[in-house]
Amino acid sequence: MHETWKFDISTSDDDRSLKDVMKELLLENQKDMGIFLSYYYKKDGAITEGVQLYGPINFVKEYSGDFLVDFELIFYNACLNIHEQNKEKMKIQFEIDLDSKELILIGPYWPEREMDEI
Repeated sequence: MHETWKFDISTSDDDRSLKDVMKELLLENQKDMGIFLSYYYKKDGAITEGVQLYGPINFVKEYSGDFLVDFELIFYNACLNIHEQNKEKMKIQFEIDLDSKELILIGPYWPEREMDEI
């Protein structure tokens, strides 16, 4: 599994730095970030909420890099009377596409296990 998510940055003010634009964009789109990260935990029956930037945004190249986010990982199942919350962190890579004016987020690669043969 290797998930990606895109945010439109065409409405961003050109006077601010890319780091400031990204910080504001991630803050404004916490719910979307939660959906993006939940794809990684859906097989475990969990969702993510409260996604926040954790530490600095690191630019590796002029328009790409990575950052860490922390979030609440919530397991809920009414039938089994389960409601647990755990704090988790995940490293996210990003690329800024100036032509399409998009911030492209790239989650970590998690290999998926194939079905076992009988």
